[in-house]
Amino acid sequence: MTTIVVVRKGGEAAIAADTMTKWGPAKESAAYVANHGKLLQVGDSWLGLTGNATFKTILSDYFSRRAAKPRFDTPLAIFRAWQSLHAALKSEYHLLPGSHDDEPLESTRFDTLIANRHGIFGVVAHRTVQEFSRYYAFGSGSPYAMGALHALYDGRLGAEALARRAVETAAEFDDATGLPVDVQCMRLRAARGR
Repeated sequence: MTTIVVVRKGGEAAIAADTMTKWGPAKESAAYVANHGKLLQVGDSWLGLTGNATFKTILSDYFSRRAAKPRFDTPLAIFRAWQSLHAALKSEYHLLPGSHDDEPLESTRFDTLIANRHGIFGVVAHRTVQEFSRYYAFGSGSPYAMGALHALYDGRLGAEALARRAVETAAEFDDATGLPVDVQCMRLRAARGR
């Protein structure tokens, strides 16, 4: 349970996440958990993860042991990185196989938003990769965050402030989203051919 947001506006990209962990009805806030962050830096990219809190530790370990950092600059490059990651999740981290016969692909079991100088991207559990032109949100508070972004995007707020406000809005209404907000912001590379 979480809320993660990416925003692209005014030559900047921002990613924001709440900092609460939830185990069933129990809430573990940032006041009690020292490693409460849900954002992970991999090279010049920031990743925000939904799903079990263990996945952040797994991805941190996985990417730290790779000699070459993966490319997160296009949807295809991200897809290829996720295919390799999924194989490692099964062989190195004991990801259990899915039990849904009606699903066409095995699930990685978490969704990820990515922000970097190339743009903002999302990867869902079945490894579909999308590049977003304005904003997006994942997690239990995402409907509230998306509503806030829709209402505020065309106003004066920049990418970082929009991302922060979206997560704050989710925390106000979603019982699985908690403050404080963790935000990372970066300049976008000048677009070529766009």
